[in-house]
Amino acid sequence: MKKSILTQALFLLVIFITTTNFTFSQNKIEKDSIKIWTPKPYFPAEDKLITTLMQRYHYKKIKLDDSLSVNIFNRYLKSLDYNKMIFLKSDIKNFSKQKFLMDDYIKKGQLKEAYHIFNVFYKRLSNRIKYADALLNKGFNFNKNEYYTVKRDSTDWPKNIKESNELWRKRVKYDALNLLLAGKKWDATKKILKKRYNNYRKVFYQFNSEDVFQNYMNAFALSIDPHTDYLSPIASQNFNIDMSRSLEGIGARLMTDDEYTKVAEIIAGGPAFKSKQLHRDDKIIGVAQGKIGKMVDVIGWRITEVVQLIRGKKGTVVRLQIIPAANDITAEPKVIELVRDKILLNDISAKENVLDIINNKLSYKIGVLSIPAFYIDFDAARKGNPNYKSTTRDVRALLKKLKKEKVDGVIVDLRNNGGGSLQEAISLTGLFIKKGPVVQVKNSNGSIDVSRDPDPKIVYTGPLAVLINRFSASASEIFTGAIQDYGRGIVIGETSYGKGTVQNMINLNNLMPNTNMKLGQVKLTIAKFYRINGGSTQDLGVTPDILFPTAFDPQKIGESAEPSALPWDKIDSVKYKTFGNIKPYLKKLRAEHLTRIKKDFEFQNLIANINEYKRNRKDMKISLNKKIREEEKKKREEEKFKKENERRKVAGLKLVKKGEKPSPDNKKDDAELNESAHILADYIYLTIG
Repeated sequence: MKKSILTQALFLLVIFITTTNFTFSQNKIEKDSIKIWTPKPYFPAEDKLITTLMQRYHYKKIKLDDSLSVNIFNRYLKSLDYNKMIFLKSDIKNFSKQKFLMDDYIKKGQLKEAYHIFNVFYKRLSNRIKYADALLNKGFNFNKNEYYTVKRDSTDWPKNIKESNELWRKRVKYDALNLLLAGKKWDATKKILKKRYNNYRKVFYQFNSEDVFQNYMNAFALSIDPHTDYLSPIASQNFNIDMSRSLEGIGARLMTDDEYTKVAEIIAGGPAFKSKQLHRDDKIIGVAQGKIGKMVDVIGWRITEVVQLIRGKKGTVVRLQIIPAANDITAEPKVIELVRDKILLNDISAKENVLDIINNKLSYKIGVLSIPAFYIDFDAARKGNPNYKSTTRDVRALLKKLKKEKVDGVIVDLRNNGGGSLQEAISLTGLFIKKGPVVQVKNSNGSIDVSRDPDPKIVYTGPLAVLINRFSASASEIFTGAIQDYGRGIVIGETSYGKGTVQNMINLNNLMPNTNMKLGQVKLTIAKFYRINGGSTQDLGVTPDILFPTAFDPQKIGESAEPSALPWDKIDSVKYKTFGNIKPYLKKLRAEHLTRIKKDFEFQNLIANINEYKRNRKDMKISLNKKIREEEKKKREEEKFKKENERRKVAGLKLVKKGEKPSPDNKKDDAELNESAHILADYIYLTIG
């Protein structure tokens, strides 16, 4: 092993956002074939190399013991049978004899048990798909009063085939009823579901030996922390292709979540980002070409096949049928339309606008800086181009523009900003403070590096607010945390994501250059971010000074939703001089905020939608009676229609008639941004007058 290569690689602090992406062979499924997967001869050696890397260089000091063994075992089962629909309880009982031995197997490079579990899984899955096929041929009685439990992750596996059959009968009936309620006839429903289930089986049939190995190694890696993983050689190649092509198409990176295709990231500046119709964690269940193309059901499809359907020529239309992240999978799907395009750096640039508001009978001009990502044109900067683009350079120019417009205050909008360049987060902070530290980075060896504002000049000294949400992460949290610690501005919105770790990609072939084996790559967590007050941004994220309501449960969305997430902790603070003190004004600001939103129709509408979502999430037992479901659907549609006309009446827009599709409303208020402007205006009044 060439230690110098590894040591050099570990100091490259590059943050990667990846997708779960498997690559498959193109074999066709023979109707009754049962395939058997076995490990390749060199996998044990690669297993040992991965284990050595994890133990020696991961930020977390790893103990390969029985406790980790159980976590690996459970995560591997979950990766195959998340909703406990495939295995039987007897299978789990047999597998469980090995759950305290997985750590020993990984140390030794022993893969027999992992492949055995996968082979049993595929055999059971094939049997279930055949049974589902028979159920569809027979049909269902939709007048019967019975219920299906959608989320089964907290329940047990079925005891026997009889119990499994009953579970699948309800599951297939549930899927069929959803399609019927969406307007499909029975013959079309039957055809769609047969194809859907067979596609689900095909996903696993087309696994090759490397895919099984990758799945097992990821159960190990993800048991350590959620940002550490292993990519097989083919997956590594696809990852590199995806990174280079990530700015084409609709501007979204996708991942597989159980049998669904889920949005892993929205690329700033892309068609999805600009449309504001597609968001992180939305589920894509259908894809159609053009404005009138047939919607293709993609539940159970391979991620590569879904991507192929979504990609296309610049300027062409693709329609997506989605279930929004804020809704459960029983919610009514909605169709969005996107025009494919290539994303240019100009498209992800920071933008500015001015909000003219009346607050307490006084007029205010509030400047808004929308920053979708922390970007920098590395190539132009390396070539010495004095006009290279970066977040800091663009925002500096925009601040000067806002000054000329004589704004009373500035809001930095970081909602849905997933991060980017660490250096840009540091230098951007420097535009609002005179000098001082911005972030601390603790390395796996315990050493701590302090990054400081590189420029002693302050560009903007006026009143400031930062608006964040649950999907503001990484570099966004560094900037926001620093602004809060310096008392430089008010932080408003939802608690941020909590991604406070640094990863590096290591090519295993670089560590064994003389071998003929084609090895994969490991993404390894090597450092952790800390605020200048000593607290980490990891897990807990940044808590706003003034909290807005959120639809997202921190136990479901965000770093805190990950069972293996590195914990929040604290190190010594560094010396820094605060800019001001927000705390004396917070009680008054919160009181004014709560009083105002009671009369704000758009904000109350936002709260109502959030509360409705939370109520729906609590009840995951869904009726399988068609009449009951139709009545529930009718009630939801009537409430939606009533709410839409109430909103239009307040906004002075034309009301819609029943059954009429509302025309696009570009005047729809951004309730969170508008309220943030009023909060900042309150602060200006309290501090300046």
